[in-house]
Amino acid sequence: MESNLVKARATIVWILAILVAFGAVWWIEKQSGKELIARRNAASAGAASPQLPDSTGIAATPAPRALNEQEKAWAAVAWRYFEENTNPETGLAPSVAGFQGTTMWDTASYLLAVLSAHDLGLIEKRGFDLRIAKALVALETMPLYGGQLPNKSYDVGSLDMTDYANQAAPQGVGWSAIDIGRLLVPLNTIVWQHSVHTPAVRRVLARWNTEQLARGGELFGMQHAAGAQPRATQEGRLGYEQYAARTFELMGLDVEGAADWRRHLRLVDVGGVQVCADARDPKRFGAQNYVVSEPYALSGLEFGWTRSARECAWRVYRAQEQRFRSTGVLTAVSEDHVDQAPYFVYNSVWSAGRAWATVNDKGEDAAPLRTLSTKAAFAWHALFRTDYTAQLVAKAATLQEPGRGFQAGLYEEGGKPNRALTANTNAVILESLAYIARGPALQVHRPGERKP
Repeated sequence: MESNLVKARATIVWILAILVAFGAVWWIEKQSGKELIARRNAASAGAASPQLPDSTGIAATPAPRALNEQEKAWAAVAWRYFEENTNPETGLAPSVAGFQGTTMWDTASYLLAVLSAHDLGLIEKRGFDLRIAKALVALETMPLYGGQLPNKSYDVGSLDMTDYANQAAPQGVGWSAIDIGRLLVPLNTIVWQHSVHTPAVRRVLARWNTEQLARGGELFGMQHAAGAQPRATQEGRLGYEQYAARTFELMGLDVEGAADWRRHLRLVDVGGVQVCADARDPKRFGAQNYVVSEPYALSGLEFGWTRSARECAWRVYRAQEQRFRSTGVLTAVSEDHVDQAPYFVYNSVWSAGRAWATVNDKGEDAAPLRTLSTKAAFAWHALFRTDYTAQLVAKAATLQEPGRGFQAGLYEEGGKPNRALTANTNAVILESLAYIARGPALQVHRPGERKP
């Protein structure tokens, strides 16, 4: 009897121990869960996008006006790039003079240059229609990556798919959602303002599987390096992401996340100016977060700014003006081709935790190649027309190569010209001058309405 009682007591103690242990585990897990939720909430609160207050002293949007004689002369110089470099058979222009490759970004630049040249009276309607028609035939007939979407790069003569070095890539190297988003700007402008070409634009777009470009509100590109499997990746950082999203919204794609300025916004101090930057860490997410003039300026020139785009654009511009005030160095930075290796750099206001970083596409330092960007100078002047932008454009206007177009910029180190002659530089100059004359490119004009 006593032996059974001892055994029973032992069993009861064992059961109670188990219950206590489970209770302890349950209590710890409950408290840990609360703590984890609290930590997550705290992290979310800490990582919440900052408010974007209105800046004081922001320059008013200038009204359209006729170009003066000097500006007309600048437009003619910029247009020379396309007169000299457009392929007569395919109707496309290369990214860089003497180079036979082009991207969809630079093809968009070419089409926007043609639209601007038409609006400025540099080409007559017959010449305009011929250029647009040829370019649209090229877009309609060129092979697509995987039969889905335009490849990242093509040869302007053969229309074969290539890599960025214009080496043959029969299977293609993927697509860029940001580049395709830019291409949709001139295509929409053509449809709305030059409806005779609408059927051709429809044929171009009918070939594209645009659903591949957006998932869950995000933009997606395709990467296909030699010897590797194709890989879809989220594409775009603050500025570029919202710029491309503007035209994807017109296509009916879900780009809600990409269009949101506040979702990944952080404000960084650059010379006393709180500049809009992307909060995502390049080391974690694998994409650089360059803050450059280009996407902000293009948003204004092509669409007209939303409130958030205008606010961020002003801050990016003001940081550059403030650097000049502090150092005496004329500053207008953007992405640009350069006339020496690595041949393309990002001159940034902010990148990867550093102000005024000049880096290549891998984020590696290229500080000796920091330049005053010709296109950025013209764009900021068109959009704000301040005393400082007048100084920028006066300096940039000296960077001409007679009969060939405008050079890409002026190196800060040594003060020598960056002699790269590019489609994008000369297209943005034409866009900027056309903006002065008639406002944003992507406008709906009533039939018979006279543009300013």
